Amino acid sequence: MTAAEIARLAGVGRAAVSNWRRRHADFPRPVGGTETSPSFALAQVTDWLRAQGKLAEVPLRERVWQYVTAHPGGSVAALVKAGSALLLVRDRPREWLEAAAVSDERMATLLAPALDRVLALRFGPAHPLGATAPLPAASVPFLRAAAELAAELGTRGAFEFLLGRHLEANPRQYTLTPDGLALLMAALAGPVSGASPGSSGAAGAVPFTVLDPACGTGTLLRALPGATIRYAQDSSPELASLAALRLALQSDAPVRAAAADSLRADAFARPAAEPVDAVLCHPPFNERNWGHEELAYDPRWEYGLPARAESELAWVQHALAHLREGGTAVLLMPPAAAARRSGRRIRADLLRRGALRAVVALPAGAAPPYGIPLHLWVLRRPAPQAAPPAGLLLVDTAALADGPGQGPGRAGWAAVHSAVEEAWTAYERGGPAPDVPGVRRVVPVVDLLDDDVDLTPARHLPPPAAGGGLAELTAVRDRLDSTLTRAARLTPPAPPADAKDRPAAAPARLPLTTVGELARAGALLLYTGTGSGAGRAPVLTEYDVSAGTGPSGTLAAAAEQPLLTAPGDVVVPLTGGAGVARVVDAATAGAALGRGLQLLRPDQAALDPWFLAGFLRATANNRRASSHASTTTRLDVRRLELPRLPRTEQEVYGARFRALAEFEDALRLAARLGEQLVQGLYDGLSDGTVRPE
Repeated sequence: MTAAEIARLAGVGRAAVSNWRRRHADFPRPVGGTETSPSFALAQVTDWLRAQGKLAEVPLRERVWQYVTAHPGGSVAALVKAGSALLLVRDRPREWLEAAAVSDERMATLLAPALDRVLALRFGPAHPLGATAPLPAASVPFLRAAAELAAELGTRGAFEFLLGRHLEANPRQYTLTPDGLALLMAALAGPVSGASPGSSGAAGAVPFTVLDPACGTGTLLRALPGATIRYAQDSSPELASLAALRLALQSDAPVRAAAADSLRADAFARPAAEPVDAVLCHPPFNERNWGHEELAYDPRWEYGLPARAESELAWVQHALAHLREGGTAVLLMPPAAAARRSGRRIRADLLRRGALRAVVALPAGAAPPYGIPLHLWVLRRPAPQAAPPAGLLLVDTAALADGPGQGPGRAGWAAVHSAVEEAWTAYERGGPAPDVPGVRRVVPVVDLLDDDVDLTPARHLPPPAAGGGLAELTAVRDRLDSTLTRAARLTPPAPPADAKDRPAAAPARLPLTTVGELARAGALLLYTGTGSGAGRAPVLTEYDVSAGTGPSGTLAAAAEQPLLTAPGDVVVPLTGGAGVARVVDAATAGAALGRGLQLLRPDQAALDPWFLAGFLRATANNRRASSHASTTTRLDVRRLELPRLPRTEQEVYGARFRALAEFEDALRLAARLGEQLVQGLYDGLSDGTVRPE
């Protein structure tokens, strides 16, 4: 571990670690790194900090995470070891307790066969984790700490926390499917004809099997926790292992996972494997080396051999080949797959034979790559003699996004879910589903079978009325007028006219403290968001905090209760480097805290929330408390500083900070209304609903 990681482990600044090295002869010697950036052994550092009494305040989560980062095999190997141990804790708690009751050396000997037994039981004899190698005694404290964390968070919660930290630390290494999108795809692929999935072994449970042939970290399969068997395959052995453990810790249902390229080495090919009820897939996009030549005569290409540039259509047919008759597949697709000329023959055959049932255009920012409005394709394996569908359901949710410039994962999922599920339910019932201009329409197949077979929803939907019509444009203009008036009233007053002629006053030197010191003194509590938990609370996301909007996220299912915000809490994003802090008000209270957010809950008898939030936003303060990785900037909230002032003086600052926040909110609202009015007028003048005069 580096000096910066030691500082984080002990909850101090980097300078404190340098002082310890100079002042204490018994401070551990470097074991690697360079002269300017040395690295130290985690076990030695932990022992020294504990002996010095400097480790007592470090949260258990942070200590376990340091074990992960210091693992000699890398973070992924550490996560696999931790997940395997947590699975033993979950499924065979007595066996874990018996092993944990002996010395570290004896426990290392007992754990390897115990882990092999539980892994074979849950995943079958052939699984991507392989046989457990003999454990060195030095790794046992890590597994003990992981089990201790499970006692606090639950086995599933502990693994989700560690996996989430790993994904946040390596954002460019993985292509992730946001939880909101996964829940929508799972809802579209769920059981049909009134069936509902049940847990494995439950009396009267309806069998429901699901496959993800490009499973990644298992997010899509995790969105269907009631499936009786879940099949996962990924070309990356580390992702296949992490997904398998993640799914096994979620429920008792069997998990069958494989590490191989699904197109070239299908681990669940028919007839050796049974067909499944549903397929969920977020395949890799724009792959040219997907096996076009060697798979030219593969029986999966029922609808035509995909062109070299049409790897996505290969994944579509791979999914259909694994479905039972009437089974449903939902795939995330790039928008080009609906329009490229090289794929028009396959698209036409999918339509003629009734395999493709719906194309849904998502808002930009729904999933990576975030700048592109991706599509969902909903497919059904046709049954012989089945009546053809009435047509293709086309849905466009681009107008349902929260606003422009949303960035990664900022789709307004509540509105998107509602619109898509309502359209799909009406389509499935087979009755008349009224068109919604600009949002949805069932298009007869014959109308789509032209030279292009372009299935882009926006091309076939009737346009919405400009800006919602003249009445709505007038209402937007009136609201903008009142918002601009309010912003003008809230504008901070100008300094006195003669202020520029006065000599600059020396900045006030106030005694300072840090958030970490306040937390140790009990003046505030610190919590980290996960965005998961039981219930249906909306989730306050990083975007919501930065943009000043209401909670827009969807709660990922988990056994533990989510952390809910309360009035007076202060929420801070941990990544991005910008100085942002938001005070929770009555409208935001009760939302679950999303991933990537830190919540500060002050003792309001000692700390004014607006005073706290205002000083946390200072640019210089954020620079001092930020560390820079290769791809992102991460904020150490404990190092943020604020002055030591009596409660009455805090209220003076707090009132000014609160006024600035109200002014900022008014400016944001005015900007959104202005964009809406301008675009509505452009559209109205273009289609004739608004006259130039």
